[in-house]
Amino acid sequence: MKCTPEEVIQYVEEENVKFIRLAFCDVYGQQKNLSIMPGELWRAFSQGMAFDASAIAGFGGAVRSDLFLRPDSATLAGLPWRPENGRVVRMFCDITRPDGSVFEADTRHLLQQAIEDAQNLGYSFSFGAEMEFYLFKTDENGEPTQEPYDHAGYMDIAPADKGENVRREICLTLEQMGIRPESSHHEEGPGQNEIDFRYSDALTAADDAITFRSVVQTIAARSGLWADFSPKPLSGQPGSGLHINLSVHGPDGSDPMPQVLAGILQHAYDLTAFCNPCRDSYRRLGSSKAPGYITWSSENRSQLIRLPAAQGEYRRLELRSPDPTANPYIAFALLIWAGLDGIVRDLPLPPSADLNLYEAPAQVLASFRRLPATLEEAQSAAAKSPFIRSHLPAAILSAYTQA
Repeated sequence: MKCTPEEVIQYVEEENVKFIRLAFCDVYGQQKNLSIMPGELWRAFSQGMAFDASAIAGFGGAVRSDLFLRPDSATLAGLPWRPENGRVVRMFCDITRPDGSVFEADTRHLLQQAIEDAQNLGYSFSFGAEMEFYLFKTDENGEPTQEPYDHAGYMDIAPADKGENVRREICLTLEQMGIRPESSHHEEGPGQNEIDFRYSDALTAADDAITFRSVVQTIAARSGLWADFSPKPLSGQPGSGLHINLSVHGPDGSDPMPQVLAGILQHAYDLTAFCNPCRDSYRRLGSSKAPGYITWSSENRSQLIRLPAAQGEYRRLELRSPDPTANPYIAFALLIWAGLDGIVRDLPLPPSADLNLYEAPAQVLASFRRLPATLEEAQSAAAKSPFIRSHLPAAILSAYTQA
């Protein structure tokens, strides 16, 4: 709901809302929240709600640990799985210091900066996410196992696809929260699923990606299952990706896509630490349709970036390297800045790689630059990159580049 603070307060009163979750993310994109009662809502809007940041990953230590959550009223959403009588709602928050200044490790604000930089140059970016996850059975204590919920294959149907009803409930829940799923299906791995979103503006798309993970985990738990978003939960099986679809609109109807694509390719190596931030990310890259080289092509799923067969408003590029452990606020921000760099410097688009890289001989693959092969390689590239250092605050950069 795109509400003003006054409309939020009115809604809370009229709809018998008893708890308001003030949601935010740590530097790695893990959602946190502070719950307040309706009587504290106006204070939250006018002054912010204090919290102890010393225990939040990437937010620093005990010195200067007081930070404030300031809710964004435009992100109000009900939580459909909570009781109707005494409802619970959620808003995403900006994070500030006690004097009202921006907290430098607030990754949601980082994305807002990138959006503003694009707007100042006359460009607007839209994003859509395709996020894969596995469903595993739980044991008698409710703890996750490594036993997949089913052994269905790509786009199979029930009864082989046991995740069908879980995906249905997830999609209906997202719809109740104002998020528009586009499609859902069983993926290639046993117990692996995918739900795709319609595109939206960058900030909404990142908020929706964070919400999506929370909804999936909640619905899975209600079904006695465990939703796993790690990039390679099962050895020898396909990994889970966070495929990012990006479109851009320039001033006077111009088409800057070739320059945007060139800019992302130019900085792809240095971006990897943020799109693939955990050690298991590098067990996924280079296998089972996960890219290993910095290449592009049309309609080719062996590439880092492909241009899907789409026209008009659906024309976009798809970045296939990120996985669900990425913080979408950071990933989207860096992609916007990389695209803008391509536009500003009018970078030439390298030739497309119109071949199946998974079947190409070694001498052909040797002509392409690889993505980082390990987390340490990716971290080193990010730490040394002038592009990364010019855009990321030191607190965020150090969180991602320390071994």
